[in-house]
Amino acid sequence: MSRVFWDTNLFIYLFEGRGRFAERVADLRARMLERGDQLFTSALTLGEVLVKPIEARDEALTARWHAAIAETAVVVPFSLEAAPIYARIRSDRTVRAPDAIQLACAASSAIDLFITNDERLARRTVPGIQFISSLERAFL
Repeated sequence: MSRVFWDTNLFIYLFEGRGRFAERVADLRARMLERGDQLFTSALTLGEVLVKPIEARDEALTARWHAAIAETAVVVPFSLEAAPIYARIRSDRTVRAPDAIQLACAASSAIDLFITNDERLARRTVPGIQFISSLERAFL
């Protein structure tokens, strides 16, 4: 069993169910369930995923997406433990604040695999995260 952290974009691909990555994410999730892997994400992901349904004033979709994340993933808060990790990551000013928050939340949770579709993040090494991979390169 592995601890796998999904960046926001993976949830969006899965929920919207269209685009070239939707099937890849669905297959990835199916393999994770078969293996008994534990899915993690951050509270930032939940907030980002809910922007469109809230903008559209679609309360049913907002509730459905909120429940889907809350019921299937461990939602990691930006905590006191994550804050100094964030500062170390963010000291490299090429890393955007939201990306540093995601990485810090993952690192504070001792994640085995962080999956993103952001190639800039996939090339990073962050203590506390065993592997960071792009969606296309993620093998489970």
